[in-house]
Amino acid sequence: MRFAVVILPGSNCDDDAIHVISNILGNECVSVWHKDTDLKGADCVIIPGGFSYGDYLRAGAIAKFAPVMEAVRGHAAHGGLVIGICNGFQVLTEAGLLPGALMRNERLRFVCRDVHLRVETIATPFTALFEKGELLTAPVAHGEGNFHADEATLDELERNDQIVYRYADAEGRITAAANPNGSSRNIAGIVNRERNILGLMPHPERVCESVVGGVDGLKIFRSLVSSFATAR
Repeated sequence: MRFAVVILPGSNCDDDAIHVISNILGNECVSVWHKDTDLKGADCVIIPGGFSYGDYLRAGAIAKFAPVMEAVRGHAAHGGLVIGICNGFQVLTEAGLLPGALMRNERLRFVCRDVHLRVETIATPFTALFEKGELLTAPVAHGEGNFHADEATLDELERNDQIVYRYADAEGRITAAANPNGSSRNIAGIVNRERNILGLMPHPERVCESVVGGVDGLKIFRSLVSSFATAR
């Protein structure tokens, strides 16, 4: 399975993602510059965290116009896998590839800490190796991670089983105290209706080695590789 990591001006988690894919998973991984229009044969595209184009206007608002995004849209339209992490999630919503919007955190402060996530669905390539209700721990680091959508859209996400992760406490309870940014219904990550595009605010690529604090995030990438191999 071949991965591509998109590098936008202001990306700062691209090397982390490349390291995980290449050195930990042992899969082929290429980098794709924001001006490129060729995804180099990638099966899965990762849009990493950071501050693309300085997050001017809104986080992800300028990145959606990057030439590479046309290639990402085409890749996704043909069923190709896409993951947007943190700023990447913001880019995906701005580009219309995922519903909703990421707004300023409820308390208007940058949040940087570990959170607990509860897996809400295993019917995605990104969660195929998980059990429903399983908990994982990953860090968040964002100022605009407050997922918002109107009630009709939120109900549709619920109805279509598109909510992949929710912020939870250490016992797996969905509480206001466990929500780091005020996200509607404690939503931390969603997929599109076709289930090939994932956006999430926490950083799984930062918890793939015990030396840096945990390995919970590695299961997401392993789920992808396993699902891809099964589908072929």
